[in-house]
Amino acid sequence: MQVGSSLVTFVLFVVVLIAIVKTIRVVPQQRAWVVERLGRFYAVLQPGLNFVFPIVDRIAYKHDLREIPLDVPPQVCITRDNTQLQVDGILYFQVTDARLASYGSSNYVVAITQLAQTTLRSVIGRMELDRTFEERDQINAAVVNALDAAAPSWGVKVLRYEIKDLTPPAEILRAMQAQITAEREKRAVIATSEGKRQEQINIAQGQREAAIARSEGEKQAEINNAQGQAAAILAIAEANSKAIRQVAEAMASPGGMGAVNLKVAEQYIAQFGNLAKTTNTLILPTNVADVAGLIATAMSVVKSGTASA
Repeated sequence: MQVGSSLVTFVLFVVVLIAIVKTIRVVPQQRAWVVERLGRFYAVLQPGLNFVFPIVDRIAYKHDLREIPLDVPPQVCITRDNTQLQVDGILYFQVTDARLASYGSSNYVVAITQLAQTTLRSVIGRMELDRTFEERDQINAAVVNALDAAAPSWGVKVLRYEIKDLTPPAEILRAMQAQITAEREKRAVIATSEGKRQEQINIAQGQREAAIARSEGEKQAEINNAQGQAAAILAIAEANSKAIRQVAEAMASPGGMGAVNLKVAEQYIAQFGNLAKTTNTLILPTNVADVAGLIATAMSVVKSGTASA
């Protein structure tokens, strides 16, 4: 009897211990546990120490409340210009309502993934191939907006969607590469032609400026020559004027006229002497008396000069 009572006591102790262990539930931080009582939703256990009834209550669902990255499987989308495009993306979401996440959908992860794929196909189908590479932000925003409209009923908040890769067919890639190469060659040719054009403009401007500089120099040289000639003519005129003035003053002085007559006679006779030296023919004026008169005048001037001396 003692052995039997001891065994019963031990069994009861084990049962009580198991009941106590099953009653105490410690929920980790950023976790939410959904409790069902007799098959119905009862409560959501918060992080920390919680108590449940072992037989009546059970932990039906355990949810992670942290941000969860979800890799959306790659899929083939058809663009507006009928080009196949393989798209690979990643989705970030967070469970905001543990109850809805448990009962709003049988599998909210699959629901989010499928909705993201269908929305992505719809968005890309309205775009041409070139725009899909340029407007990734618009595609991401469209997917997030579509998921936000349906995800609240699943107790989930979609934070963002990012396209990881856009892969067109190989022939499209080759065509795009050829287009890029042609565009770069075009820019290179344009840059070269612009350089040559600028070079010709610079050369023409340099020649123009050089011609202007030369013409300015020639103009200044002509101005300087003209000024020099004018100054020389003015100097000669002033010298002649001064000489004539001095001759006039000399003629007006006593004996000046006689000196002039003597000088004229001497030059007259000297010119006849030169003619006799250069040729055998002697040219005489028609009025020989003029010569005699000049000589007589010259002799009288000489005599008068001697007498005065």
